[in-house]
Amino acid sequence: MRPWWVAAALLFLAGSLLAGLLTGAAEIPVRGVVLQAMDWLPFVSADHGLTPVEQGVLVELRLPRVLIAAVVGGLLAIAGAGYQGVFRNPLADPYLLGAAAGAGLAVTLAIVLIGGDAGAALVPPMAFGGAVGGVFLAYALGHTARRGGTATLVLAGVAVTSFLTSIQTFVQQLKVEELQRIYAWILGDVGGGWEDLRLVAPYAAFAAVVMLLHGRMLDVLSVGDDEAVSLGVRATRVRLAVLLAASLATAAAVAVSGLIAFVGIVVPHLVRRLAGGSYRVVLPLSLVGGAAFLVLADLVARTMLAPAELPIGVVTAFVGAPFFVFVLRLTRRVDT
Repeated sequence: MRPWWVAAALLFLAGSLLAGLLTGAAEIPVRGVVLQAMDWLPFVSADHGLTPVEQGVLVELRLPRVLIAAVVGGLLAIAGAGYQGVFRNPLADPYLLGAAAGAGLAVTLAIVLIGGDAGAALVPPMAFGGAVGGVFLAYALGHTARRGGTATLVLAGVAVTSFLTSIQTFVQQLKVEELQRIYAWILGDVGGGWEDLRLVAPYAAFAAVVMLLHGRMLDVLSVGDDEAVSLGVRATRVRLAVLLAASLATAAAVAVSGLIAFVGIVVPHLVRRLAGGSYRVVLPLSLVGGAAFLVLADLVARTMLAPAELPIGVVTAFVGAPFFVFVLRLTRRVDT
């Protein structure tokens, strides 16, 4: 890990967070936002000069939204990098592997069939179970193919995603009055409050730490299982730990933001092209870069059709779909 890459990534994230805090219908002075941010730092006291209304907008509306976007973006990006390391497949992604669709179906069941406080309390564990189940189905289907390849697992993931999405659509029809809420959730939304952030924080921290601790072992696995075993690495245990952590990260992100696609492909691949392919570099930089990427995507979603708001999933798909085609063309020679 080169120090300037860390500094550049953190600077990029800081700039994205500041832009997210400054942008909105209500104008807040740049100086006031910067001083307020400094005042939040430990052992620092600054007179921001913001009015109570400006401070309320900043603290209760913009700050939790920006932080949720950062957490969700970081989780999806590091989960994508983790899946790519586990399956040794550059096209692996929480959305394409069925993890997001499985979590989405589980959350929809919680909203429609249970509802109320009980349904809300079950969202995280059900999302996790759905994410793990979706990945398992995609992997099992891809493994049954006689001829493996880079695109085989992705095709299996697309099939599983379509199947789970069809079930989700059927479940939605069981409770029509919840359609608007579910539809908004499907398109992606990071406009939650502090309660959503508190909900996702412990899962996010645990999943990120587990994956970051397995960066070196993923590097060893990339050269082959036999070589990994000869070096004392238990390949099955490493894959299971990273797979579960990546699924937990995906489930946590989906639980508070809905389905946001392509972050797990775009960010890790950009990191690899800029900073190298070692997972000791890719995982932490994907975490930071994904956070900055989704904050900026949310910024575009909030301003492009102002005062209306564009779903953030539309923005990430607009960027990610062409990027996916680009990555697919790069990996075509490997398959052939």
